[in-house]
Amino acid sequence: MPSVRVADCDYNAEHIISMMRRSVERGVRVVVFPELSLTGASCGDLVRQPMLLAAAERALERVAEASKELGLVAIVGLPVAAGERIFNCAAVVADGRVVGIVPKQHIPNFGEWHDGRWFASGAELEQCVMAEFAGSQSVSLGCDQLFVVDGVCFGVEIGTDLQVATPPSVDMAQHGARIIFNLSAEAEMVGKYGYLSGLVCEQSSRMVGAYVYASAGFGESTTDLAYAGNAFVAENGYMLAYSQRFSMDEQLIVADVDVELILAERQRRNTFDMGYDVRRYSIESIDLKSNATDAVDRYVDPMPFVPSDDASLNYRCEEVFMMQVFGLAKRLKHTSCRSAVIGISGGLDSTLALLVAVRTFDVLGYDRSGIVGVTMPGFGTTDRTYQNAVTLIKELGVTFKEIPIAAACRQHFADIGLPEGDRSVTYENAQARERTQILMDVANMTGGMVIGTGDLSELALGWATYNGDQMSMYGVNGSVPKTLVRHIVTWAANNENNTLVARALHDVVATPVSPELLPADEQGNIAQKTEDLVGPYELHDFFLYNFVRYGFSPAKILFMAQQAFNGRYDDATIKHWIKTFFRRFFAQQFKRSAMPDGVKVGSVSLSPRGDWMMPSDASSAVWMAECEKL
Repeated sequence: MPSVRVADCDYNAEHIISMMRRSVERGVRVVVFPELSLTGASCGDLVRQPMLLAAAERALERVAEASKELGLVAIVGLPVAAGERIFNCAAVVADGRVVGIVPKQHIPNFGEWHDGRWFASGAELEQCVMAEFAGSQSVSLGCDQLFVVDGVCFGVEIGTDLQVATPPSVDMAQHGARIIFNLSAEAEMVGKYGYLSGLVCEQSSRMVGAYVYASAGFGESTTDLAYAGNAFVAENGYMLAYSQRFSMDEQLIVADVDVELILAERQRRNTFDMGYDVRRYSIESIDLKSNATDAVDRYVDPMPFVPSDDASLNYRCEEVFMMQVFGLAKRLKHTSCRSAVIGISGGLDSTLALLVAVRTFDVLGYDRSGIVGVTMPGFGTTDRTYQNAVTLIKELGVTFKEIPIAAACRQHFADIGLPEGDRSVTYENAQARERTQILMDVANMTGGMVIGTGDLSELALGWATYNGDQMSMYGVNGSVPKTLVRHIVTWAANNENNTLVARALHDVVATPVSPELLPADEQGNIAQKTEDLVGPYELHDFFLYNFVRYGFSPAKILFMAQQAFNGRYDDATIKHWIKTFFRRFFAQQFKRSAMPDGVKVGSVSLSPRGDWMMPSDASSAVWMAECEKL
């Protein structure tokens, strides 16, 4: 928001141009100023004065001339007389000319608004071409205009256009506009800030796009009203940037909008039907010289599955947990099953599955003894995980069953001719399949069902033994990513009244993730750490979210990861694991194609029954080729 003097167009133009120069230094491509920013929004009846109208036109010409050398688009507000009417307009200027002028459509005339006293509605105006305006020839004046810069379409609306039942921006979005700029002069009132910020976010979500809102601030008349200088940049329901309220200084609010994300989300939702006359809007293309910078004015969340503030995180954990409970409850009721069998390893995933089962049985009014917690110590089981498993099973009041697998596996190795000392994938997978066989057979004996423990991150990487831990009768964790599993177990621990259970849950969270299929080290500690083998789960969850949710390329995901994990992982590390992710994601699809049922809890899921439909033999060549170029 630039400094403003009411009715002093030369002063206002000078400060707008100064802000345009500051914008270029930040790499801005499009900058928007408040409503009637060339005259001031609080001119009152002065807006009818021919001298003020002429001064505003001259000021706009100055702004247009400045744009030629700056290489950006500026959107400024001014009153424009056309025939016998005056319109409240937004002028789009670039490359030394006025590209188009868009009038305000919805003119309020109540409360603090008196726009109808001075301005006519642009909706009543047939689009016309002014022979000359502000030094530019053949300038279009009308509502049905869209603009394209750098291949991205944007539209403009003004002030209360946003606050009607069907804002013009909805129609613009359905005709291809990915960004809407709103020039406003909203006077401040108690409670209005929350209303406006919520409205801007909601509109960006409704149109699946970006909404940029700039309102008048300090310098406007305070004869009867105050203007707080509210500015917001929202994208698809999320606030990217906002101004400081009641600032007496000029403010430049900058944010990078991800237009590729907007396109991907629109394609995914398939709600933007261009079935009606797309020729309604005239489209002006704007060519700009490059003023790009290396700076990224956008926060990239390194943990897209995990809310950053405690209140939202607690709510997310409870919400996901209850969806898991709800899903399992329906399956148990449908099958008339009052028994659930779970292999408890003392690790994160099986712990969460056990907690879900316990809550489900409580909700259904079933006796917890119907849950059979089976611990199956093997060659890699450590005392730490074993003790946590035993504590949880016994203290939660479920039926405890211990079935060691070492002897059965040794017999199996002898039967298939696996040499002593062999530590190949066969050695590991045989243990996983032996455990699954035990669980299935115990379920048959109890008339129950095997509850799967594998999570979304493991499914993405294929970090599961086919027809081993990959298989179950119902998978409660199948759409919960590892980064969130850890927080849900922590949330459960923090809300647990049993001290022994809470202590065990916290220790489970602190234990390194491991399948424990290889013998422990000499000190009895876990030797086989999953994240040393396949990479950090926080990286893989980041890759997974941006690949599946938005279809981003490896190059873009790398760029985003460099911003998100700056200072935590160097470029070489990120590049190494992004190659691992894409290689494994494609190669392991066959495991996901045969995954068991399980409730979906978030926007990213890999169920082959509607969430992720990919052939098991799809080639990864295109993605791996780009990975190799990183």
